[in-house]
Amino acid sequence: MTDTVKTAPDFTLPVTGGDPVTLSALRPSPVVLFFYPRDDTSGCTKENEAFSALLPEFNALGVRVYGISKDSIASHDKFMAKKNLTVPLLSDEGADISERFGVWKEKSMYGKTFMGIERSTFLIDARGDIARAWRKVKVPGHAEEVLAAVQAL
Repeated sequence: MTDTVKTAPDFTLPVTGGDPVTLSALRPSPVVLFFYPRDDTSGCTKENEAFSALLPEFNALGVRVYGISKDSIASHDKFMAKKNLTVPLLSDEGADISERFGVWKEKSMYGKTFMGIERSTFLIDARGDIARAWRKVKVPGHAEEVLAAVQAL
């Protein structure tokens, strides 16, 4: 998917604490999807904590917020309990949805290359269109920036 594609790819994924989530079934609620590399790592923990802290404000605006990684629901449940997180987490174990959103990328660390999720966030409007996309996200201040974009919708 490129940034020129307007409609968010539909999906159904397992979610922590409930029945699977189908993106199109959430309409007309706006949706924030934040893709992150891995449960219980430093940056991913900070990002999940920031979105959890602002979740009541997103909810007050009628916006649904979900985090997505390749981790299993069991891993997500453990991560949420350990860090007292409140944002529901979706499991994309096969990376199919990550690929469809264009966030499954070749990455490198310590001279080794591997495939992984590029930290990215998408704001999806009431019609199911991508209103805004953030790529290569830096965590500090990001959740606040997404909230401001939601308020401007």
